[in-house]
Amino acid sequence: MSATPTFVLGGTGYVAGELLRLLALHPHLTVAGVLSESRAGTPIRETFGQLQASYGEMLFCDRETLFDRFPAGRAALFSAAPHGASASLVAESLARARDAGTELTVVDVSADFRYADADAYQSVYGQAHGAPQLLQSFDCAVPEHLAASDRPHIAHPGCFATALLLATVPLVKLGFVKGDVHAAGITGSTGSGRTPGPGTHHPERHSNLYAYKPLGHRHAPEVMGLCEAATGTRPVLHFVPHSGPFARGIHVTVQAALNEAVHADDLRRALQDFYADSEFVQVRDGTPRIKDVTGSNYCHLGVATDAGSVAIFAVIDNLVKGAAGGAVQWMNRQLGWPEGTGLAVPAVAWT
Repeated sequence: MSATPTFVLGGTGYVAGELLRLLALHPHLTVAGVLSESRAGTPIRETFGQLQASYGEMLFCDRETLFDRFPAGRAALFSAAPHGASASLVAESLARARDAGTELTVVDVSADFRYADADAYQSVYGQAHGAPQLLQSFDCAVPEHLAASDRPHIAHPGCFATALLLATVPLVKLGFVKGDVHAAGITGSTGSGRTPGPGTHHPERHSNLYAYKPLGHRHAPEVMGLCEAATGTRPVLHFVPHSGPFARGIHVTVQAALNEAVHADDLRRALQDFYADSEFVQVRDGTPRIKDVTGSNYCHLGVATDAGSVAIFAVIDNLVKGAAGGAVQWMNRQLGWPEGTGLAVPAVAWT
């Protein structure tokens, strides 16, 4: 099988770095171009020293160089461009792909195609959508909650949203809970991107822990909408995110009232059955730990109940399962390969 040429937009951010790491291991996808107009012409290894053995002298390119590399035939494109910039870049890429006779499959890791209509996007992000004509060409879901997509392109949910959905959707779909859902989550500093800012720069977070945007985080409406799409029920989510004193990983705790009392062991078995065909979701005894999934595409879930309520704990690597790994998982599926292809990467534990 010949390798599929693969292109990455927004190539200098942390998510792009993780995409390039995973693509270097992929048996069917080969990187043909990485867009960074700010660093075009410079070696990828100068930005991502950890990738020097995989990309050697390969250079970041500008958009004309990238588009000139589009082949006749099938190609894959990942967009790790910032929210608000990705949509127009994807639209331009698809237009140039048509001109080149390229059958381009897109997985977008930004927020630009996570909402079904432009008004919903604008209400959350406060700006007009960059390519509203493409919204109906994208499905948005974590792979575990959508058996197959009949649309040509995929929008991957956000990192917090991924963890929240993996914990919440089975509770709602299986009818275990009633009323509002409450969640608290802690994320590592890589979730704030490469550019340091007040409150997100790692020295401010080291040995520190604090909430931000409590009950007003933009992932909450995303999670409610995607939960409704997966279950037919739209829960009211009250979400309080926190900035954690570590570089990568997410830990969320989701709590809700039970419809009726259920033992934790019975609920754990129900979740194990729900995710029985999902190779990257494991329901564990005890409470899950971030270090067990760091650097991998796995999500670990834990369960606790009392007489009237349930708590589900979820841990993921925000850059992998919450972004780059989930995106590769989707691309595998869209192009007809087993969704775990290239993703059998062990967690690194001692970070």
